Amino acid sequence: MKSLCLCLPLLLLNPLRADDTLQTPKKVNVEKTEEGFVSIFDGKTFDGWQGNKDHFRIENGAIVGGTMKKRIPHNEFLCTEQIYGDFELRLEAKLRGDGANAGVQFRSKRIPNHHEVIGYQCDMGFMQKRSIWGSLYDESRRREFLAHGEKAAVEKVYRPGKWNQFVIRCEGWRVQIWLNDVQTVDYGEKEPGIAASGVVAVQIHGGPPSEAWYRNIRIRPLTSKR
Repeated sequence: MKSLCLCLPLLLLNPLRADDTLQTPKKVNVEKTEEGFVSIFDGKTFDGWQGNKDHFRIENGAIVGGTMKKRIPHNEFLCTEQIYGDFELRLEAKLRGDGANAGVQFRSKRIPNHHEVIGYQCDMGFMQKRSIWGSLYDESRRREFLAHGEKAAVEKVYRPGKWNQFVIRCEGWRVQIWLNDVQTVDYGEKEPGIAASGVVAVQIHGGPPSEAWYRNIRIRPLTSKR
């Protein structure tokens, strides 16, 4: 997430396209079934991923971005080599360090010869003392929050310093996010020209010494409703 954008007073959920149906935020049990899911991180190597390995390592079966020993000079991303369109992505993530910030990119692409990535981000961290865990941010494109979860609900389920479960679902123009089984985002893209496919990536945000941990990353392709 870009720290310059302070667009917090947004609606909880943006309106959907006419051919989508807005549903009441609901729980989803990420442990119910793994049928059709494929792991995209083997817990041991960076096979299938690309990025600056000076800022990412593998520890205890997790991808770790950043370090507690020194400042992070700028945003860094580790991206999948494969492109995904409609899918359901599941993973666990946690942060270490005061002021830590990170996120999971999807339907994204790298800026050529640059460390930045363009696209949707499932955000992780805090801004002005408000949790932005599970919020939807548009990284390096519109540079603004597109949707937030309900503040009290997010604060109730967020697990500081522990593993948090994410479900990210993209189907047609609809983007949905769940944090620890509670839906935080149900967003319908209305702006023309926004990419409906791209890489998945994990981020460590530039800033004070901090770490972002990611594990159990798996994905299931979906049939497009566009």
